[in-house]
Amino acid sequence: MIENPNLSTTDLDSIEASWGRRSILQAIGFGALAVAGGCGSSIDARGDSGGDSKSAASPVPAPASSAPTFSSSVAAVSSAAPAHPRLLHTEADFARIRSKRLAGEQPWAEGWSALINSGRSAPGYQPAPVATLIRGGDGSNFGRMVIEMQRAYQAALRWKIGGEVACAEQAVALLNAWSSTMTTLTGDADRFLAAGIYGYQWANAAEIMRAYSGWSAADVAIFQQWLLDKFYPLSNSFLADHNGTETSNITNYWANWDLCSIAGMLAIGAFCDRTDIVDEAVTYYESGRGMGSCMHNVVMLHPGYLGQWQESGRDQGHATLGIALAAVICEMAWNQGIDLYGLANNRLLAGAEYVAKSNLLDPSGKLYDMPWGTYVNSHGAMTGISSASRPAARPCWEGIYNHYVNRQRLCAPWVSAMATRVRPEGEDSGGDDLSFGTLTFSRDPSGPAGPPSGLTAYLTAGDTVRVSWWGSADATSYRVRRASSPSESFALLGSVSDPRTWADSPGPGIRYYAVTAATAAGDSAPSNVARVVVGTELRNRLSLDNGSGTRAPDSSGNGAHATLLGGAGWGAGRQGGSAVSMEGNAGYVALPSGVVSTLGDFTIAVWVHWNRAVANARIFDFGFNDVTYMALVPSHSSGGMRFMVTMASSWAGEQAVNTSQPLATGRWVHVAVTLHGTVGTIYVDGTVAGSADGILLAPWQLGASPRNWLGRSQYEADPGFDGRMQDLRIYSGALSAADIAALHAG
Repeated sequence: MIENPNLSTTDLDSIEASWGRRSILQAIGFGALAVAGGCGSSIDARGDSGGDSKSAASPVPAPASSAPTFSSSVAAVSSAAPAHPRLLHTEADFARIRSKRLAGEQPWAEGWSALINSGRSAPGYQPAPVATLIRGGDGSNFGRMVIEMQRAYQAALRWKIGGEVACAEQAVALLNAWSSTMTTLTGDADRFLAAGIYGYQWANAAEIMRAYSGWSAADVAIFQQWLLDKFYPLSNSFLADHNGTETSNITNYWANWDLCSIAGMLAIGAFCDRTDIVDEAVTYYESGRGMGSCMHNVVMLHPGYLGQWQESGRDQGHATLGIALAAVICEMAWNQGIDLYGLANNRLLAGAEYVAKSNLLDPSGKLYDMPWGTYVNSHGAMTGISSASRPAARPCWEGIYNHYVNRQRLCAPWVSAMATRVRPEGEDSGGDDLSFGTLTFSRDPSGPAGPPSGLTAYLTAGDTVRVSWWGSADATSYRVRRASSPSESFALLGSVSDPRTWADSPGPGIRYYAVTAATAAGDSAPSNVARVVVGTELRNRLSLDNGSGTRAPDSSGNGAHATLLGGAGWGAGRQGGSAVSMEGNAGYVALPSGVVSTLGDFTIAVWVHWNRAVANARIFDFGFNDVTYMALVPSHSSGGMRFMVTMASSWAGEQAVNTSQPLATGRWVHVAVTLHGTVGTIYVDGTVAGSADGILLAPWQLGASPRNWLGRSQYEADPGFDGRMQDLRIYSGALSAADIAALHAG
């Protein structure tokens, strides 16, 4: 589905009069599969097409490349980029595809048939480019480019895999015709979608053809410059400014808008040998402020790592489009030697599993019930998964499936089921997906699967430990084990298949968890070990009483030392001595990245002396930016104190606790915030001042937040804190009212 679809499903080669129509682009009927338990089992996967809804209103043969060496930072790309081709497909990929096709192996054989029979891959087509391409608004004519761009890519595949020279000539003719004719890309806001989607697809077709001796170096250079001049600037501009809404309303633009631009920039950068552009794209996917970045496109993790997708409450056409775009971004980055698939504990897989399951049917033919947490952006509150276009089938699952299951050997039951149901992936007539992934992405398993991985354990509701993990591709079920010491024998708690999660109530104390996979060969090695304390445990203590220097040491033993920045200094302490002092302007205290990233239930307590009441200053603010944070405000614009947490939604989606009165000024006040399950509580001088249920975003949901501050807001326009602070304590677990009172008294 495309963001503003205006293509019909009829012969798109004769469409000049039909571009203004909206139509459903896909209709795939599904049969049923049997439902069973573990990753080696099939999950029912029936569904049908998903129509698409209108976007939010907005202002107008080469040498084989070696296996990538993966970097932990983008900078490594510039020094050792792999050889071409290196976008969605490498020379090693094409060698595999050719070998499998010639041997008649499945699913490559049926994938090849899908390409041959698509209707757009055959030679003999006469290019008909336009000088001014318009997407959105009056005069839209982008459908001609959709057709010819996909013809170029499909012809390129037929030449590269099947050796058909006529197809190579067809692809080159299309590439040259468009790069020599189209001088303008315009339209309403949808022009940004065109630049990203079509930029990445043109670059991928051209990347395949650069190995063809019949495409001259001069023409390659012209094509590179065309992409750099006509497509890249729009994608770059969108990520920087979001069509003028960067500071005013960034959540107006859904995840797929960012993902289009990232995909376009990454593909153009790699094809044009511009590692600086590759770096731009990768950095934005890793940490950008918009809804398409890795930490924002999944807005909440549910048990078993089902990642609620940012557009799942909008409609399923756009939800699957986001998954498709994120997948091509990650695969193109992988072939540059950059692992975006694995970011934040395989966060893309969490989102893909959620979207896949959302669009499958159970054995009785019903849609699955999905876990949901209310998500709010500028378009309003979404209180459940959208039924629009549900179930949706999009030919975009093979890349994700083959990376996580066959390349990495992880368990992805819902993605696997969806890939099975859509296979073989054919042409996406809507133009948003290059598709044919069954042919291009299928691979044999890389080897035996390893043990379960990515295991985490969080305390919630005071006495419950929630354990989740990534499964193994060879597993039929998982055995959850617990110990009181990492050196003792782990006792078996029980077995589970899917979802890959376990809730335990082990009683107070330190507990350690590990999981093994049950396979045909026996139990696997154990996963990583996760530690959790049932009860409370001091994780960080900053006395904030040094009196000199810019270092605020952590006395908890965990080494989470803080730093005074921006002019923060020292003033009089609560009972003599010193306290950190901030002047209400630039001074603040910075805590380490991820300081609260392992917390479920928690307590944060601190002594505060506020000199001057100013609305929307911060006592603390931990997060990524002004759309993902957890903060305590001494005086909110609503009148009282406010604790709030939000993810990918800014102020509009805050889950909050309020008090009736603001923090007192001119004296020392003890302030504490606790989270017990989903209940948040603010204490002032040892007494409850406000409490609220519905806090679903425990700190661990925010991930390894890099901007963790005392006295400074994620919103640059908010005032700094004017006053002093002392004795900051961060606990795992919610202290009781009596414990909070004792802290105040002590």
